[in-house]
Amino acid sequence: MPNRRNARPWLLAGAFLLSCLTGAHAAGVKAEVLTDKLEHPWGLAFIGQGRMLVTERPGRMRLIESNGKAGPPIAGLPEVDVGGQGGLLDVQTDSGFSQNRIIYFCYAEPAKSGGGNSTALASARLSDDGKKLEQVKVVFSQKPKTRSDAHFGCRIVEAKDGTLFLTLGDRYKRKDDAQTLDNHHGKVVRINKDGSVPKTNPFVGKAGALPEIWSYGHRNSQGAALGPDGRLWIHEHAAQGGDEVNRPEAGKNYGWPVISWGLDYGGGKIGEGLTEKEGMEQPVYYWNPSIAPSGMAFLRSDRYGKEWQGNLFVGALKFQYLARLVLQGDKVVKEEKLLQDVKQRIRDVREGPDGLLYVLTDHDNGQLIRLQPAP
Repeated sequence: MPNRRNARPWLLAGAFLLSCLTGAHAAGVKAEVLTDKLEHPWGLAFIGQGRMLVTERPGRMRLIESNGKAGPPIAGLPEVDVGGQGGLLDVQTDSGFSQNRIIYFCYAEPAKSGGGNSTALASARLSDDGKKLEQVKVVFSQKPKTRSDAHFGCRIVEAKDGTLFLTLGDRYKRKDDAQTLDNHHGKVVRINKDGSVPKTNPFVGKAGALPEIWSYGHRNSQGAALGPDGRLWIHEHAAQGGDEVNRPEAGKNYGWPVISWGLDYGGGKIGEGLTEKEGMEQPVYYWNPSIAPSGMAFLRSDRYGKEWQGNLFVGALKFQYLARLVLQGDKVVKEEKLLQDVKQRIRDVREGPDGLLYVLTDHDNGQLIRLQPAP
């Protein structure tokens, strides 16, 4: 919903329904399936010459040729804790990839002893033949480890200044940790590429706070991207209703689990049962009912016409569509539902170097889809 602090939820819900365009076939695009032989693909990155890296949650990374042919699993990954929502998750190329062949990937990292896991971010060099990872280094590991197979977050964004943002889930049973600064649960963190902490992070030098933290009060963000304004945008899963689009700013609190626009599973209030509270930020937009968002991309090209340029695209796992969100400044004024006829959970969406949108579906025979402008 648009960010209106004093608006009544039912009025916002009505505005949402009126703004949705729900045709089964999206006018102006057609889905081209490049491959349907991926097992629960999760993240996508472009490496030049029409080729892509795709992660599969069960712990594999593959190189996909421009014709859609998937190569064998790439060697050299660290141990990945696979189970539930955990596994090998996002992947991102370095801004200097054409020279250094550096990539970043995040995953569920098992504890060395005592059980449990947490989200970790690693860097590596993709070998010249694309068959293995070299110089693998874990540059960040979420603290503390906990026994959970849910809410890993795990989207990677490189900022304009070369620092890395990583979204981190609240690990479900540890949701109250999202409001304290002595842990990484329910946070967005910002680090340098070597894992060191930028001196400009908001909690550097603050007693009792982990210096990597950029923002807090998040639940489980599986979508992140830089907006046309160069700032970080994310979305995050709610419980029953209230999935949010947010623009995390340094040091700010985004409310979870104290405030929410949704209800707990099965009904009942979350936290204080409020939708707003002093000192806690309001979302740019939210969904009721929950769509279970995953993946996020701003379209910068005009390959689909000027009307789509600058729009925000978000995958919906629960309702199996790709959302096109039309923005006016920092407000969402319209939503269109695309790819409903694919009938698969949309896990990720990215804009390729060719200016076209690419989508991954979360399925045993997951698809890599390129959206072609319709004649």
